[in-house]
Amino acid sequence: MTIVDVRDVPTSEFIADLRSRYPVEHEVDAMLTRRMIRRSGPAYRNVTLDELSDCFGHLLDATIDTPYKILDPRWLSGGASKIQMRVTLEWTPPGESVQIASDLVIRMEPSESLNASSRRREFELIGVLADVIPVPQVYWVDDEATWFPEPALVYAYSAGVTKPTGGTGGAVTGMGTNFGPRLRNILSPQFVEILAKIHTFDHESAQLPSFDRPRVGTTETALWQLNRGRRVWEEDRGEEFALMDVAANWLESNMPVLDHASVVHGDYRAGNFLFDEESGSILAILDWERAYIGDRHRDLAWLTAKVIGHNASDGTYLVCGLMPEDEFYTRYEDASGFTVDPDRLRYYEILNRYQQVQTLLGTSFRVAKLGKSHQNVLVARMESAAYLLAEELRSALREVI
Repeated sequence: MTIVDVRDVPTSEFIADLRSRYPVEHEVDAMLTRRMIRRSGPAYRNVTLDELSDCFGHLLDATIDTPYKILDPRWLSGGASKIQMRVTLEWTPPGESVQIASDLVIRMEPSESLNASSRRREFELIGVLADVIPVPQVYWVDDEATWFPEPALVYAYSAGVTKPTGGTGGAVTGMGTNFGPRLRNILSPQFVEILAKIHTFDHESAQLPSFDRPRVGTTETALWQLNRGRRVWEEDRGEEFALMDVAANWLESNMPVLDHASVVHGDYRAGNFLFDEESGSILAILDWERAYIGDRHRDLAWLTAKVIGHNASDGTYLVCGLMPEDEFYTRYEDASGFTVDPDRLRYYEILNRYQQVQTLLGTSFRVAKLGKSHQNVLVARMESAAYLLAEELRSALREVI
């Protein structure tokens, strides 16, 4: 008799139970529910450039009424958990009379990715931040997979590099990038100033319907983020792991009260910004897929993690390979007007580690097992790093329990 794993073939009762036990933001709930409903479907199927080009053509047919040509489709590296294609579009934008050539990126989900995320949120947030910080221009979003096989976003291609030519570190993920002294001096102030602009952005006046806004003076944002991790862990895990229960219990018992609701990028670090190598100007902040409105300390805890930066020649640790940690906090407080609370920072350091273990030990396992990604081999390999991160989580918990 074959025993069916309910996480491979989720029942409506299983899905409903997790939704009720772990309430999250409405867009996150819709996104996670969709992936569970579709999980028992077929494994990932290779999508060709021609197929994606045809899908893009269908979207254009439905949204513009002028002639166009889709030229030179090619795969684009980076954005490791998503499928990305670069194309040139010859078209006449609405309200214009002259045809132009636009260099575009199509960013689409695989059947399931390591980070289940919302193309709608990316589209909304990048759109409202365009006049505030350097971001790519967004054009179309297909959040219901009406034209593409999976939800997709179309935005402008941004020039620039994520690391110096011939530099060390930064392979694929951007972690450990060595920018060198000249670029560090130029990039560091921009890196901090842009983060401060994100965290002080007036999101209350912006149209962001897919975002829930947590109430200041409550623990809502911490609970929503913890519940997201707990829900995904229960949806994806292959076995029991007591450390995750211990961590979740501590995180629930120690949720910090929100003092100011900020836009949180969710993955702000080296590797997720493009810059001009000659001038050192930051040209675009990328990868907004995990953005939400909540506690700024989540970003601060993420980008100051030791695994992302590296030590300078004198042994000083450089945040994201850019500046010493004390200097980063001083620059950030000066630029943002906010203080950095060490207790909140510690909380989100532990929550981040919890999320990393959940992703690598839970989601990596499930996605690779079911063959849901275009990078199943890489996803399976990443699972091996889970226990190193689990040891970091255990050590962090021992310091606070």
